[in-house]
Amino acid sequence: MRRLSLFLPLLTVICFGQPQERPAITGIAFVRVYASNAAASADFYGKTLGFHGTKSGDLTIYSVNDAQWLEVKPLPTPPAASRLEAVAFTTRDAAALERYLKAHSIKIVQPLKDGTFGVHDPEGNLVLFVQQGVLPPGVPSPSPNATSHRIIHAGFMVADRANEDAFWRGILGFRPYWYGGPKPDTINWVSLQVPEGSDWLEYMLNNPPNPTLQHIGVMDHFSLGTTHMSDVIAMLAQNHCESPNCTKSQMGRDGKVQLNLLDPDLTRVEFMEFQPAEKPCCSDFTAKHPTETEDH
Repeated sequence: MRRLSLFLPLLTVICFGQPQERPAITGIAFVRVYASNAAASADFYGKTLGFHGTKSGDLTIYSVNDAQWLEVKPLPTPPAASRLEAVAFTTRDAAALERYLKAHSIKIVQPLKDGTFGVHDPEGNLVLFVQQGVLPPGVPSPSPNATSHRIIHAGFMVADRANEDAFWRGILGFRPYWYGGPKPDTINWVSLQVPEGSDWLEYMLNNPPNPTLQHIGVMDHFSLGTTHMSDVIAMLAQNHCESPNCTKSQMGRDGKVQLNLLDPDLTRVEFMEFQPAEKPCCSDFTAKHPTETEDH
């Protein structure tokens, strides 16, 4: 009987294999937003923000750096509630990550093709994973007039934090970075870093039951990093940004200087300094901060 009990674990390994390890997830690859007016969107992303863009089917792709980009897609009919369609993360092995998620009973809604596959998180957000080193065909070189050369985070509205944590933290291995709110005893924002990098995802909590398009656009946002906010303000001025918000920097609750603009469809583009300038409210940072250049 003892011999049989010793043999059973070996039989399990032979028949079923070792538990599959999750391939590395290293950062944000791109963010995809909807646009209801192609000309207005091109003016904002191409001129005001200063990114080089190119057409690829129905997408306009704007290069941020050699490994990150933005995608703008025509607004569907009927229009989607959120103008943020997808957030994509870079992985070192897309095929293995797809197998890993299948093994954890996550439905693949966009099978692996050209280095990219997609799933939905528990709240229906489209999440894409991109093989490291794969870029869209014909993506332009980064522009010297760009207001930033680094995407550092993206955020969207979350209703059930525990349910999202089971996916983002439990299955994908995202790690706590910071949390806070407008008051020290209120948690409205929860930041989770990718497992093998410093980019992060931000839960936007405590939203009203019937949010306006502007509220959704402010919550469903993405952030561009900078070492000094003064550099962003100077480049916005050079790119003829004339809104009062183009010079309106402020201190965030996380102790980082930020500046916020809304694109023509009210999606918020948040510029943020990489390093905090003062002690954050509500919680301490628990991981390293992003930098201008990082392996994706």
